[in-house]
Amino acid sequence: MSKNKLLMTFALGSSLLMACNDKAPEQSAPEPFNVVADEFADVQVLRYRIPGFDSLTLQQKELLYYLSEAAQAGRDIIWDQNYKYNLLVRKTLENIVEHYEGERSGADWDAFMEYSKRVWFSNGIHHHYSMRKLMPSFDAAYFATLVSGSPKGSFPQIEGQISNNDELVAFLSPILFDPAVAAKRVNLEQGVDLIQTSANNFYEGVTQAEVEAFYAKQKVKDDPTPIWYGLNSKVVKGADGKLQELVWKSGGMYGAAIDKIVYWLEKAITVAENDLQKTALELLVKYYKSGDLRDWDAYNIAWVADTESMIDVVNGFIEVYGDPLGQKASYESVVSVRDMDATRRIKAIGDQAQWFEDNSPLMPEHKKAEVTGISAKVITVVQESGDAAPATPIGINLPNADWIRKIHGSKSVSLGNIVYAYNEVASKGSAIEEFAWDQAEIDRSRNFGALAGDLHTDLHEVIGHASGQLNPGIGTPKETLKQYASTLEEARADLVALYYVLDEKLIELGVMPSLEVGKAEYDGYIRNGMMLQLRRIVPGDNIEESHMRNRQLVAAWAFEKGAAENVIERRTRDGKTYFVVNDYNKLRVLFGDLLREIQRIKSEGDFAAGQALVENYGVKVDTALHQEVLARYEKIKSKPYSGFIQPKLVPVMENGKITDVKVEYPANFVEQMLEFGKKNALLPVVN
Repeated sequence: MSKNKLLMTFALGSSLLMACNDKAPEQSAPEPFNVVADEFADVQVLRYRIPGFDSLTLQQKELLYYLSEAAQAGRDIIWDQNYKYNLLVRKTLENIVEHYEGERSGADWDAFMEYSKRVWFSNGIHHHYSMRKLMPSFDAAYFATLVSGSPKGSFPQIEGQISNNDELVAFLSPILFDPAVAAKRVNLEQGVDLIQTSANNFYEGVTQAEVEAFYAKQKVKDDPTPIWYGLNSKVVKGADGKLQELVWKSGGMYGAAIDKIVYWLEKAITVAENDLQKTALELLVKYYKSGDLRDWDAYNIAWVADTESMIDVVNGFIEVYGDPLGQKASYESVVSVRDMDATRRIKAIGDQAQWFEDNSPLMPEHKKAEVTGISAKVITVVQESGDAAPATPIGINLPNADWIRKIHGSKSVSLGNIVYAYNEVASKGSAIEEFAWDQAEIDRSRNFGALAGDLHTDLHEVIGHASGQLNPGIGTPKETLKQYASTLEEARADLVALYYVLDEKLIELGVMPSLEVGKAEYDGYIRNGMMLQLRRIVPGDNIEESHMRNRQLVAAWAFEKGAAENVIERRTRDGKTYFVVNDYNKLRVLFGDLLREIQRIKSEGDFAAGQALVENYGVKVDTALHQEVLARYEKIKSKPYSGFIQPKLVPVMENGKITDVKVEYPANFVEQMLEFGKKNALLPVVN
């Protein structure tokens, strides 16, 4: 709901670019700094820098070190959440990579290494974006050879199921090689049991109907501060046949990893920057120990209230994209420092949140009379883990609970150095020349696309996710809109950004030089929503991922509704397809119309209307156009997905005390994955 996880490659806006360049001399990374570390399959692995780290105080560095260690301590959790046997697979792959004594070259070995990298990148055997199972291009016989050829490896066992390597191979072979076993991590298809057809580890032995009934009984009618029931637990069927929750907490499920997270958080508390930050961290520890979701709400309220600290952390069970019902949250952590220079642009937008709400095209009853507590900033990321790594968001808006947003406000951040790293790669080549209609569109993208992308992210996170309100007595969007809630929320936030990026208000605020910036964003959004993002889809598949559904929904709906006036025109030239915006002002009106309708759907909990929008516009793929896009991208040779190797914070010790913290920038993806696998192997292989 809250995470702008677009994995974009557009360029960085001028203000942030200058800020990063100004700080470049302070970086401890060696020169030259190679941003691209590895490429395989559909992925490129990048590196990001931490500008300004050396100028921080020792207390701040120490705090960042502890928070980074806490972030990585939970890494096993996301693997297990994604699929019950992911840790078993990961530790098997790690043992082979480290200990295989046979030939480490040739087609089969290369295929094995590519598969291992894909699994590491996705935190499991399912593609991080499409949710489809990753299929190896080597066979089961070669897999058996790899295991038997690694005699010094300490392969995992499961009591009563796996006691030797032959049994391990037999157990894992269908998991790895049978496309019908655990085919999708998250299934959002219409008309099926979403729980039983999804391979995630949030539920076991239960049906969708049973889960929905289980949580419906817990709901308190007209509760103004509703708990997000089920956010931090796995649902199973007990010996008595009744559903029960295995809560993720100290002493509960994932307890060993959570205890280590708590260990590092408690160290962080001792060097907190101020009382507000200390209180928030103490409440986070309390929540991890109790598992009580009221403690989680209390932590989020305290976290939102801390707007002064330079250092911040997102840590917990937060986003619900991994659950088709939007009930269960995946573990993630983002550790960061505020970028004071680059924050000016995003803060200028956040300071005007009430104006944006008052002037939006929403129905009056769906607008907030008072927009509360929006804080906005650009951050320099120091460490990411869990669902935020290796693939990362570029913008975050939290917390997710609507009632906390309404009463206490929210925090919106743009991940400055992450976007900067994307841009260093994007500047070396792009698809604009291939998919833009004419030179004017190409020039507009080159001149203004960078800032347009930044402003879209800012408006999406700061204004979009914080706008609108639910009607009294309506349940949460996850309850009313179910599997469509995430898609509709992302569409709503995108539409807010699109509506205002062509508004003179941004020029008045000094964050945009002209409306050409907005036009560049309209060009790019339609181009991406109708064509470019299709390169991420496997031929024959529909669109599954919520953000992709959102973008096609918005673009396809606007294309259809504007057809009579030719607002967006589908053109062909030399056998190639192009989508061209003919009337930007009319397109803005259409965006406003769709925004108003999606907010109505959310405010009223209109499941049928939401389902119709998503299924009719966001799911189905134009097969012929898809094939054309894939063929055109094949000539460009660019990777559709990117993610990051994490910097390494190394404490300098004297007499048992930290006297400094240094930053190292690893450049080998495989080595980091193996190191992480050893350092924080805290959970059993099956949970």
